[in-house]
Amino acid sequence: MSHRQNQPKPDDRSDNVEKLQQMVHNTIENMEEAEETAQYASGHDRADIEAKNERRRESLDAMRNEIKDEARNQQH
Repeated sequence: MSHRQNQPKPDDRSDNVEKLQQMVHNTIENMEEAEETAQYASGHDRADIEAKNERRRESLDAMRNEIKDEARNQQH
């Protein structure tokens, strides 16, 4: 086995902002779909959906902060 095969791939972060933006978009769509479903859910199911959407909101905040960091890093 040659030495080259053991080399890790270079860290290519050039498209991280775009990937993160797509993740934000997908998460928002999932939240909207879940809210529509929650309208027809009862009790425990509705509470589960609401809890999951709250975790999604927290993830959105983290992803948006990461987008800002990545965008700053790309400028430097």
